[in-house]
Amino acid sequence: MTTCTIEALARVLHTTPTWLLQGKGEEEPAPLERGVVLLAGYVDAGARTTFFSASQGPFDEVQAPENATRDTVAVEVRGESLGAFFDRWLVYYDDVRRPVTNDLLNKLCVVGLVDGPVLIKKLHRSRAKGLSHLISQSEGPIFDVEVDWAARVTEMRPR
Repeated sequence: MTTCTIEALARVLHTTPTWLLQGKGEEEPAPLERGVVLLAGYVDAGARTTFFSASQGPFDEVQAPENATRDTVAVEVRGESLGAFFDRWLVYYDDVRRPVTNDLLNKLCVVGLVDGPVLIKKLHRSRAKGLSHLISQSEGPIFDVEVDWAARVTEMRPR
């Protein structure tokens, strides 16, 4: 394993590279205890989210919102995918629902589609059983897609 991969894995597991490799030393405090959460990826054109992977190197950390939980993560908006005003803003979410629950309907969510893409859209139920409509202010709607999971956006703020 490369150093970057070990460091990234250590952050995800809330420990240190030394502890992972040797089982020695003190575990690092969890990011939330340090007032930060992991930056899981970024949102680009089409409000499509690209998640970081361990092979890309260490994950970044950003300031945690006041209502953060141990599951809270952030994605960074890059460009005008959510409108020009939101370039370089952070979008926080935590309570991932699989399957999607009714309390997420008509809410701005981070949405994982069955075929892989992750988007930030307002979630609406389709008339077709098991499908959803995804609505955006800056782009046309996406109709009748199968959603694998969704999490309500809990906060947005400039980076």
